[in-house]
Amino acid sequence: MATRIPIILDVDTGTDDALALAYATSKPGIELVAVTTVAGNIGVDKATKNTLDVLDWLGSADVPVHRGASRPLVRPHRDATYFHDEGGLGGAMLPASHRDIGPDRGPAAIIRLATQRPGELTLVCVGPLTNLAIALNVEPRITELLHAVVLMGGAYNVPGNVTSEAEFNILVDPEAAEQVFAAPFREITAVGLDVTEQVTISRADWNAAHANADLPPSALILMEVGKFAFTVLNREHFALHDPLAVAVALDPTLIQVEQAAIVVEAEEPLRGKTRIVGPGMVRVAVAVNAADALRDFRETVGLPNPVP
Repeated sequence: MATRIPIILDVDTGTDDALALAYATSKPGIELVAVTTVAGNIGVDKATKNTLDVLDWLGSADVPVHRGASRPLVRPHRDATYFHDEGGLGGAMLPASHRDIGPDRGPAAIIRLATQRPGELTLVCVGPLTNLAIALNVEPRITELLHAVVLMGGAYNVPGNVTSEAEFNILVDPEAAEQVFAAPFREITAVGLDVTEQVTISRADWNAAHANADLPPSALILMEVGKFAFTVLNREHFALHDPLAVAVALDPTLIQVEQAAIVVEAEEPLRGKTRIVGPGMVRVAVAVNAADALRDFRETVGLPNPVP
């Protein structure tokens, strides 16, 4: 049996985080070691509850969940319920989990697990980078202890998705992002809007999930979390921002990268803007094989191809 890649997934579980969890728990090449939560799309308490509910619904109640930071490093929390719905899961109605969270907080869990398995773990951050920044401040050697970091965040050569300049995860905690981009990780890859908005699930995919009750929970989760986007917001497409970051952690060939140094603007009106300022250590995704990424997602979670 091929060796699986051990991953810690850092989430702010809204809708695309739920799909990332479905992908991570279904992909044979991934060992999901733990999940940490952070305030982002919704508050950390809701994000933690959603994470537990989604994992249990997916049949992955053995994956430990650790509650992380409840607010950005230096500023109030700003959520994205306008897209993910008030509860964060796009109107999904899942049974409530009754298990406990892990005994240590998100940043502490990241440090502990990386220390126990030095050089092995890939940390995939799909929310604001607060937990990782805290871990960096507590244990600077985290840059050596982690095998790699993959983050979903930033808009490098395209407009933002909250303001014209900024992508949501970076906007929420630009100070954390600045620290993470400046740290000397062995390998760090930024999967931003430049590529994630090219990999999308369509209304036809959502309809296909509705039409087939025999699909596994990993596919049916789309039917649940897509309700708000496809019925209330009347979207035609749903970007796989977070699932793509997880997929890239396993298969870096899905993207093309530019090695860059990144500066993050912290002050208005440019707050959250990610600027490439020259060559550097951050692998910034600038192109994606969208067809292969979408095919991989569908096959992994068991979602059928939509009928044309």
